[in-house]
Amino acid sequence: MNIEGLDYNTQRERLVLPEYGREIQKMVDHATQLPTKEERQRCAETIISIMERMYPQGHETPDYEQKLWDHLMIMSNFRLDIDFPYDVSDALKMARKPEPLPYPMSQIPVRHYGKLVFELFEQLKNMPAGPDRDELMRQTANQMKRDLLLWSHGSNTEEKIADDLARYTDGVIQLDLDTFKFERINEKELLALKNGNGKRRK
Repeated sequence: MNIEGLDYNTQRERLVLPEYGREIQKMVDHATQLPTKEERQRCAETIISIMERMYPQGHETPDYEQKLWDHLMIMSNFRLDIDFPYDVSDALKMARKPEPLPYPMSQIPVRHYGKLVFELFEQLKNMPAGPDRDELMRQTANQMKRDLLLWSHGSNTEEKIADDLARYTDGVIQLDLDTFKFERINEKELLALKNGNGKRRK
């Protein structure tokens, strides 16, 4: 809805450096359009003095004035033709957005167990039979039970855990439910921790 006399930020041109506000941006735009270099120079120096007053605490930081002139160049979209008191060639680097960091997306068959549990499956597949593998199997099976309880993906029965252990270790791990004992898990406390309602124990 457009109402005459009202000017919404969403309808305005996006600010290059929002921290300086729209009025400073208007001053910079005005400076770039002045006909002579002398006029542009005086206008730019006035703008810098206003920017300094806006952030007086910045005087304590190194290269403070250099950064102000860099910012002025960036706000002018590199169109301001004046004699800069500093080398503002680095302003172009400041204006560039950093490349987005790649987000690790590991392909795992089911997300509720998570990447770390699938890494445990790989370890179990390659470990020789013995006490160390038995202990890792015990820890993995109990973690799987917690994950199933937390995320409520299908049944959380012990039979499902045994089946999944066999499937994801290519049949190497066969959990004997007649002899294997799962840890007792307080489901209410586990769900409370998931929801951020758990109390820390002293």
